[in-house]
Amino acid sequence: MKVLIVEDDPLHRSYLHEAVCAALPECDTVIEAENGIAGEQLARDHKSAHIVMDLQMQTRNGIEAARTIWKERPETRILFWSNYSDEAYVRGVSRIVPDGAAYGYVLKSASDERLKLALRSIFVESQCVIDREVRGLQQRSIGHANSFTDSEYEILVDIALGLTDRTIAKRRNLSLRSVQNRLQQLYDKLDVYQAVAEEQSDGQFNLRARAVTVAFLRKLLNYSALEKAESELQEWLQEQK
Repeated sequence: MKVLIVEDDPLHRSYLHEAVCAALPECDTVIEAENGIAGEQLARDHKSAHIVMDLQMQTRNGIEAARTIWKERPETRILFWSNYSDEAYVRGVSRIVPDGAAYGYVLKSASDERLKLALRSIFVESQCVIDREVRGLQQRSIGHANSFTDSEYEILVDIALGLTDRTIAKRRNLSLRSVQNRLQQLYDKLDVYQAVAEEQSDGQFNLRARAVTVAFLRKLLNYSALEKAESELQEWLQEQK
């Protein structure tokens, strides 16, 4: 058995290496990658490897790396090991998991025994293992009457970042009319009033975020999730140049 560890913190990589060796005596090869890009390449080089993946990394986050890996080899078993149980991360993982895939989501605050149990359950027994806190968030999101679809959630993130309707349409490959119709529905769900009209200029940002962001953040995002969204936006803006 081969296990690929994708983690940008050297201390965490070392800890995971020890955990893998202790939990999986049948593992004869442990490979390490320091970021998502290196992880994608090593996953191609070692096609049979199971993967332990951090979510928050400086060079390509774990969701993007896992998306690429699963697109190339959907049967890959991946354990996400993260500090975060935010809805942004939970939704991001849920969107990309192939049907029937064995995967897990374990928080870094979990005990050593919990991590080892997850490693064996996913990589040996082909079971899915989701931390209770994360599973609770998934269930609340699905069961809540005003829960948001993935496309709605993405647009709400764009609103929180202050993007104009035109920029949202360009970023999400939608028509301007589609964006405006969805926004009206979302304002109704959030029970907020759009007090600032859409700008007529070609600017990318407007002041509407001041009227909407507070209500939005209270319902959906905390600081770390918004920080992640801001980083992804900056990458997208660079691609547009």
